[in-house]
Order: sequence, then structure tokens, then C-alpha cells
Amino acid sequence: MAEAEPQHAFDLRIPHKGNETRWTVSISDEWDVLGPFPIHAREQHFLSPSFPIDLSRVVDLSLRYPSSYADGGSVGWTKATSSNGNLAVSFPDVRWDSLRRTEGWAALQHHSLLRTAIVIQPLLSGSTDETLSSPRLSVSMLQGSLFTITPSSPNLNFTPKWYAGNIYAMGASLPQAVSLPEPPSPTEPTVYHLFLSGDYEIRLFGDPKARGSDVPELQISYTVEIEHPREALTVQPTHHVVPDFVDGWAFGDAFGIGLRSVDGWWTVTDAKIHNEEFELPTPTALHDTSSLHDYQKKPLCASELHLELSATSHTGVSLTIHVTLHVKQQTQWNSTRSSPIKATYFFAGSMPTGFLVTPPKEQKNGQLRTPLLALHGAGVDIFAQDFWPQALPRQQYSWIIMPIGRTSWGLDWHGPSAEDAWSTVDALFQILQGHHRWHPWRIANNSRVVLLGHSNGGQGTWYMASRHPDRVVAAVPAAAYIKSQAYIPLTLSRSAHYMDPSLRSILESSLTPDDNDLFISNLAGTPVLAVHGGDDENVPVWHTREAVSVFKTWYPDANITFKEDAGESHWYPTVFDNDEVQDFIRSAVKQANPADASSLHSASQFTLTVAVPRESGSLNGWRILQLRTPGRLGRLTVEVSSESVSVKTQNVAAFSIKWSTSFFDTFIIDDSEVNVDFAGEGTQLSFVYNSHRWQVLHSQNLLIQFSGRMYNIFATAGPLTIIIPNNSSSVQSAAARLAHDLDTYHKLDAEIVYAEAAVRQLTAGSLSQGNLILLGGASNTFTHRLLAAKHTVFSMNGEYIRIRGKPVDPTFATLFLHPHSTNPAGLVLISFTSNDSALERAMRLFPMRTGITLPDWIMVSDLTDSIGSGGVQAAGVWKNNWTWNEPMSFIHAF
Repeated sequence: MAEAEPQHAFDLRIPHKGNETRWTVSISDEWDVLGPFPIHAREQHFLSPSFPIDLSRVVDLSLRYPSSYADGGSVGWTKATSSNGNLAVSFPDVRWDSLRRTEGWAALQHHSLLRTAIVIQPLLSGSTDETLSSPRLSVSMLQGSLFTITPSSPNLNFTPKWYAGNIYAMGASLPQAVSLPEPPSPTEPTVYHLFLSGDYEIRLFGDPKARGSDVPELQISYTVEIEHPREALTVQPTHHVVPDFVDGWAFGDAFGIGLRSVDGWWTVTDAKIHNEEFELPTPTALHDTSSLHDYQKKPLCASELHLELSATSHTGVSLTIHVTLHVKQQTQWNSTRSSPIKATYFFAGSMPTGFLVTPPKEQKNGQLRTPLLALHGAGVDIFAQDFWPQALPRQQYSWIIMPIGRTSWGLDWHGPSAEDAWSTVDALFQILQGHHRWHPWRIANNSRVVLLGHSNGGQGTWYMASRHPDRVVAAVPAAAYIKSQAYIPLTLSRSAHYMDPSLRSILESSLTPDDNDLFISNLAGTPVLAVHGGDDENVPVWHTREAVSVFKTWYPDANITFKEDAGESHWYPTVFDNDEVQDFIRSAVKQANPADASSLHSASQFTLTVAVPRESGSLNGWRILQLRTPGRLGRLTVEVSSESVSVKTQNVAAFSIKWSTSFFDTFIIDDSEVNVDFAGEGTQLSFVYNSHRWQVLHSQNLLIQFSGRMYNIFATAGPLTIIIPNNSSSVQSAAARLAHDLDTYHKLDAEIVYAEAAVRQLTAGSLSQGNLILLGGASNTFTHRLLAAKHTVFSMNGEYIRIRGKPVDPTFATLFLHPHSTNPAGLVLISFTSNDSALERAMRLFPMRTGITLPDWIMVSDLTDSIGSGGVQAAGVWKNNWTWNEPMSFIHAF
């Protein structure tokens, strides 16, 4: 394996050679089932997936284990039977309705451990061929949480490798390539065990009452196959990204070609398009991000594009791949005819990404138009399911933009999902700007929007509108939950019985940026129409009632209307297609200036609330840049009168303001006068709290604070780079699994690079500007290089890591954010582990999903396997400039 260039839509895997066609695999339909055990949402990322079993020991099917869900307080092993790869698991003897009456539907969430047998045998029975290499399995696990394959006989020195299932059942997810824990016999069948963590999540699998039952049922679909030999680099059509063509012209800037590396590491060195309508320079690398408009010379009439890719492996082998991309042709829209158009752009400057748009019916006399930005609900594939674009009535003058949010689930329209949504607005501007025929239909650069969404998208509407209020003209959240902790309360948590309350507060501070109710103050002056079905069986209507109540508590005269549709359920086709919603949108569009937040400074009094400054924008031109104590909320309360500008701060270290000539030269900040020299209209001024007083800066060269939680690792300027030591097969396996999961959960590209190669890139100035992930322990030389700079309180001493000079137990898994080596706005996530068990615990903690309580840094011991986050030994949030943050840090004695 060698250093790899960024590869779009690559599924990077550990190299494997062998004659896999000479093996067969069978899986038993009989499953052993242990459970149920209460867990709260995402608790399984701390607990061992095999809880309460230690897989290094013999599994005794006669034993019983404590569980508060069962009569008598304990559960034992039961049986379940699968059919054609479909497994249903339920526990009808549990009195679920009784639990629900006191704990709500969160009580339905539970963990179970499932086990079955897998048999691998040579294709020819009785073969004596001792040269057969061990096969690799291809495993797909829909709605399963985590799975592993173990030898049939326990081994105290064996550490299971846990693979993520496709718990969301998302499309375009590749199967996991699973290496067997030990080679099978070349002469007779070999039995292995497959263990599966079965975790029922109410938000994913729904309320069983919707199917007429009180009993939650886990439904898992799986396939287990031998990974047969094929070309070392194969085309993966599920990962292609192709724009529609309008009157022959590409409606987008990007093509994405899905490739999968089956054997080894490859770099695509050249790409050719054989259609004469395109002229590409020679050579053109796959990761070239130039606009398609630069290459298309005339309209394309064909329904296919024919490409030829040249690739080279790390061993010097060359390969040519021929790819055919199917093209959807559309005619130019007009006032009576239009269908959704698939557009494309480069997310984070390098990752081909698609989105849908519906054109307006008419031009607006050459004027710029305010677009609608529409956020879909959880699990909705906008490209495969047409009900979402059909539910949004075509507008007279406004484009409707429908982003995917990276995937059909994404991060609940937070993080990269929100960034994807905003980027599609900017991408549409570039697309319309790029072709003269579309100029009359242009939108503004950095356009403001009318934001709307349903269900998870409704929650995302509250989130995005309150985090970036100056980009939002008006908002229509429909069937929205107010925050995940209210949707799925953190009751019946195993971890809560063992955790110091001060530690819990630090861990849960990483969820604060997602609590929409805390940020509703930021919607001052934003018109809101909140819609909810009165009989919503999925998101109870009280969520919207409560959000409206919070809004009116902040601003009694707020421009908010609550539309409760009596008798309607969670989804109904007229949720947006009705006179009240459409009149509200038309009114907002008519009054707005899409090119500029013309209402800036019009609100006489407002409060701006921020948790992580990097995740929030401005309100009326005011923006919080840094907090005094990161991890806690920061607030600015601004009152503008005819005589003064008064500012009250709470936990704010720096803020900026877009200057208005209507302001006076003196600001009163926290009851002290701050004089401001003359500044022109629109000048950006920064105010900094230094030496117990506020000072003004005329140039905004302050770095916006991004500490607060590990999720920020996904806010990357390019593909993520996973840097690993040269000599660890376990870490190589972890890196491949991580790259797979980044593709499944976020459609984020990743490259895997050896540490020594990364050090050379750093020295040569060619290190990726995207965020970095460092795996392994002391053997990772790049980690040594980074920590030697002493940017944080973590340091290296020989084989061990230290915090504030104190050695860390080598059995701990330590994860922490660190500044990027060359990109001031970039991040590094370091996972420091000294053994395979710690590595597996660290892998479970990577923040692939919302709701995992991960602040800037954390240390976990083996106690987490049995008591969840109660086994966290230390955690904290960085202060500004990566320094120690005493109020938001916790360390057990060790």
C-alpha cells in the first residue's frame, strides 16, 4: 500500500489476493438471541456491541443476565429463525405497554445480542490443496447496528473487529469486506460465529403502534457471500453523479464516476470523454474540479457519455477502464412545462454531489429572484422518490432547490448536511451564471432563501434558520421535532447509573449546538409559519407548539404563525400545497431582497445565541466569533435606539458587526463606553474582550472559534485523509472500515496514507488541506511530528501519551481534536490507542451519527464495554487557541 490521491467515490479496502472461487459459505437460519436490555439513543457507541457477553470466553446459553425490562429482572437466551436472509426479533413477554406508560416511547429502545453460525468450506469436498488462500466475505447488514465474525472456539487473545451495518438501510451503500478471524481448513468445513448487535431505535424503525402492535420488532436483512475475484478496479454505478442536460447543456459543474478498489491502491491518472461535444485537456485526473462548462463546446444530443479512465496501482500496474454514463435530456422549461432537474457541483471543492431544482414559471424582468430551499425528511431519497418534489408547488418567480444533505439521513441537516444545503444555493448561482441562455433566470450570489422542510427537514429548518438567520428570508418548518433529546428522551440510560454528574454535563455539552430551542432567539425579525398535523403519529404536535411558545416568550410580538392541521397525520400531500403556506411564501419573496439582508439593523432589540461560533452565522449583521468559556452558551443582547447602541454580553470573548452609518460612534458594551473611529457603510468591525475591557479592531483577522465537539472534523475543505502507521494490519483494517463508513453515512471521500508518506507531503508542502484523521499509537510517526509542536496539553513520551505531563493508561483509547498542520481553519482528529481492544473502542466513538456525546477530547477505558459512557475517564472542551479549559474539563485520577 502506498500513499493515495483523493479518489471520488472510492471504497478503499485492505489488499487481498487469492482464489476465492474455490470456497463456499453458508449461514444458519437458527439464531440465538439475548435481550432485551434498555439503552438510550446512541449508547451502543460506548457499550460493547456484544454486551453483556465477553466474546473471548465460552458463551454459556444457560446463563441469565440482569435486565430491568423483564419480569423478575433477568433475561436468558431465546431462539429466532430467519428466512431467505430476513430476521425478525421481538420480545413479546416484555410488558412494553407498561414501560411505555411511565417512560414514554423511549422505553421501546433496547439492545439485544444475536448469534448464528457461518460455515466456510472448500468448493470440492475432501480437497487436500494446502495452498488455498483464506477467502474474504462480502457482508450486507440492513438495519443491523454492528457485527463481527469470531472463531467458533474462544481465545483470550482474540479481539473482535466490529463492522458497521447499514442501520439506516440507505441506498448506494457498499457491502462490508470482512476478513475471517483465522484461515478456514482447506480440507473440511470450518465453523465461525457471526455476532450482531441488534439495537431497536424508535426514530429509525418507528412506533410499533403504527402496525397495530405494542411490541417493537427488529427486522434485519442480510447477505453473506464469498467475495469473488474480479477486476482490481471496478465501476460502481451506484456512486455515479451525472447532471441532467437541458437543451443539450450540462446543468451542473461536476461528474462523479464511482470506482471501487477490490485489490490494492490505485490512482486515476487520466480521463477522456469520447463524445465530441467535450474537449478535455490531456491528462485530466479524476480529481480535477474544473467546471464542465469549461469543457463542453456544443450541445450534447446523445443519451450516453463514453469515458476512458487510466489508472496506476502502487505496484506500477496500469489499467484502462471504459465507463458509460447514462444522460437524462430535458428541454428548456417554460411557464407551462417543467420537471425537476438534477444539478451537480463539487462539495468541499472536490466531491461530486447532486441536487434537484424546479425552475420558476416566469422570468422576473431580469430581476434576481429569492429561491426556496427545501429540506427533505429522514430516509427520503430525493432522486428515487418523486413525492418530495411533487409536494412542492412550482413557484411563479422562485427556484425550488432540493439538496440531498449528503445522504438520505445525513447528520439531521447539521454539520456537512447543512453545508451541503447552503452550497447548493451557491452552486445554482454558478450554474445559471455559467451559460448565457440561463442568465435571465439567475439568482443572487450568496442568495438569501425561503427555508422550508418536513419532519427531519422541518427540524433542519429550525436549525439552519436559527444558526444563519441573515441568509433566511422566511421559514416554514413542518412536522418538526424541536430537538433529538426531546424526540427521544435520554431515559433508561445504563451509563447514567455510573457517571459523575459533572462529567455528564461536559459530555452532553456536545449536544448543546443541536438544541434548537436554545437558539430560537436568533429568529428575531424572521417570519415563520410553523405547520403540524394535529394527529401526527411520528412527531407529536406538542413539539411545534413548544417551539412557538419559546419564540413568543422571547419576542411576544414575533412574526410567527402556527398552522395546526386538525386530523392530519405526519405526512399529507397538502402540507405545503395549500393557500395559507403558498400565500406566506409569496409574501416573503415579494418583500425580500435576495441579494442582501436589507433588514439588517431594523430590529431594535434582539438576542443572538451561539454554542459553537464556527457553526453559526450572523443576526442583523452581528456575529459571535469566540467564547470566553467554550462549551457554554454565548449571548449578545443588542438594543439600538435613536441615541445609542447598547450591547450586553454573556460568555462572549469576541464578536463582529457589519457597520451601519446609522450607528453612533460610541457603543455601550457591558455598561462601558467603547469609541469607534469612523467606518464606512458595510465595514466589518471586530470587538475583543482583552485585559478586562472591550477593544475594537478595524480588520477582521480573528479566527472563528470551532472547538466544542468532534463532529467538526466533518467540516472539511476537501477529502478526509486517514493517516496510519506502516506496520499494523489492525490499524489498516480500521482505516478501511472508517473510509467505508464515511461513504455510507456522509458520502465523504477519504484517502488512506502511510504516516511516513504524510510526513514527506508535509515537508514538501503538498499535504491535503482537508481535515486529517490519525489512527494508531506510538508507531504513527505523523502523530509524533504533530504532538512535538505542543499545540495542546497532549504530548508524547516514548511509547505513551501524556496529558498535562501526566501519563495516560496505555489501555485507554484517547481521541482529541488538534489544529491542522498547514490549514489554519482545518482540524485533525487523533485517535491514540496502544492495543487492538482500545482501537475497537475508539472506532465505535467516531462521530458518524448525531447524538454521540463527544466533546473536543475524551479518554475511555475498558469499563465502557459494560457501563457505557460511565467508563469515560476524562473529557473536555478546548479553550481558545487550543489551551486548557478548566471549567469544561474532567479527569478521573489515573
